[in-house]
Amino acid sequence: MSILKLENVSKSYGTGIHAAPVLSGIDLEVKEGEFLVLLGFSGTGKTTLINLLAGLETPTSGSATFKGAPITGPGPERGVIFQSYSLMPWLTVSGNVRLAVDTIFPGLSRKERAEKVDHYVRMVGLSHAATRRPAELSGGMRQRVNVARALAMNPEVLLLDEPLSALDALTRANLADEIEAIWEEDRKTCVLITNDVDEAITLADRIIALNPDGTLGQEFTVTIPRPRDRTAMNHDETFKSLRADITKYLMDVGIAAKIEGVRTLPEVTPIHGVPTAVADAQKGLIDSRFLDFSQLHKVYPTPKGPLTVVEDFDLKIDRGEFISLIGHSGCGKSTVLTMAAGLNEISKGAIKLDGRHVKGADPERAVVFQAPSLFPWLTAKENVAIGVDKVYPRASRQERQDVVEYYLERVGLAEAMDKPALDLSNGMKQRVGIARAFALSPKLLLLDEPFGMLDSLTRWELQEVLMEVWSRTKVTAICVTHDVDEAILLADRVVMMTNGPQATIGKITQVDLPRPRTRKALLEHPDYYAYRQEVLDFLEEYEHGATPKPKLSQAAIAAE
Repeated sequence: MSILKLENVSKSYGTGIHAAPVLSGIDLEVKEGEFLVLLGFSGTGKTTLINLLAGLETPTSGSATFKGAPITGPGPERGVIFQSYSLMPWLTVSGNVRLAVDTIFPGLSRKERAEKVDHYVRMVGLSHAATRRPAELSGGMRQRVNVARALAMNPEVLLLDEPLSALDALTRANLADEIEAIWEEDRKTCVLITNDVDEAITLADRIIALNPDGTLGQEFTVTIPRPRDRTAMNHDETFKSLRADITKYLMDVGIAAKIEGVRTLPEVTPIHGVPTAVADAQKGLIDSRFLDFSQLHKVYPTPKGPLTVVEDFDLKIDRGEFISLIGHSGCGKSTVLTMAAGLNEISKGAIKLDGRHVKGADPERAVVFQAPSLFPWLTAKENVAIGVDKVYPRASRQERQDVVEYYLERVGLAEAMDKPALDLSNGMKQRVGIARAFALSPKLLLLDEPFGMLDSLTRWELQEVLMEVWSRTKVTAICVTHDVDEAILLADRVVMMTNGPQATIGKITQVDLPRPRTRKALLEHPDYYAYRQEVLDFLEEYEHGATPKPKLSQAAIAAE
């Protein structure tokens, strides 16, 4: 029996020639008690769709019904959990949940309402923090309060609009497990909007893709038995096949524009380039151990004494190698990267690049951060040109312009290079950041979770862009990430860090997968899931703050 229904629903904003269609011809039935996941990416109308189901928006055409009655506005029978927390900052955890209980159950006694509040706070595992205010909670804990408040309304349907997307990977996985457990216990109807394929498969009975043109796409039925353990699913052939099918579909409908280059890179030498004779003389030295981390430590002073964040980080990287650095939040990944960039002082040990000690920032070490830090009033071309003008002082103006335009074209911005950064989407801004880094012709490329703020499809697309441009330059690179698939896709070696403080290298996995790599090809490779399991096993071992004895894989020992 269907509980929610959309019939031939379309939604546009604006009127007449200014009307902007968002959703078109949506026919959707949500069955009572099912867990439906709508899987889509930025610009596909996901939030508009959940708002129509919640009664926060009305269709431009078509009908939206709940149990056969028209949806005319929001109601307590449909609880909504948004990406943002929207908590009252002056109220405690219990106080925020009590707001919902007092509104929905005014006829209950004070004691009965208090028992309800305690029940839902306990359900999301926050009894120990019931008296804390939002400012004293982590992002994951604040979202748990949001879940408890929605559950306290005792809705028949839970509508979840990307409630986990602002959380780190571990918190996201744990809260997804809690949502599934709550659904199992009460068998409420759940509709989840997400852009994460693994999250969708873990939670859903049924997955429906949203197409970029605002129509419903292919439907996928999930037959994997519950409960679904993430580690166990890594060995499940049904999971692997479904994951590959969904990924292929989304990439085929979502990544329509392909990069087609028409420019060639001019033969110009950057300021930090060495003379050919010197380079030839040093080839035997600089190819091996081109980047050398030697017994690296980072210690911060605190009122309670010195705090060692990273210790004995020892890693040798050959020229042209791509390293992924992965570990749980707080393990010192970004600290290592900023020391390599010369942006963070080394407390003990040394970093050598091309035989020289790293001291201070230098354009020979280009950094791409999570936020690209562009000048908003300058165009994409002008943002890239700032660095190019400094590192190619002997090149002509036309040659420098050719360098800028070559890399902007390579990252798919041929048609947008003259747009101000202010007018670019987040994904386009990050493309400018990548182009800017490569255009500096650096000896070392450092990427600090460069795709962490982007939706999955944009992330996939930019990973492919990064791989395509890197394959042309073969620049030595380190990428900090929390994404296991990203780590394997990009890397020659995945370096895994133990938990902090006193974090160090716990394991190194050599990734012997053919290049050039694409996400679709990787999912079909027979060895891919073995590498994935190796990294997942390490992360699971350290998930709860454990400090097992660090170890290197045999492949890594051989490489050393």
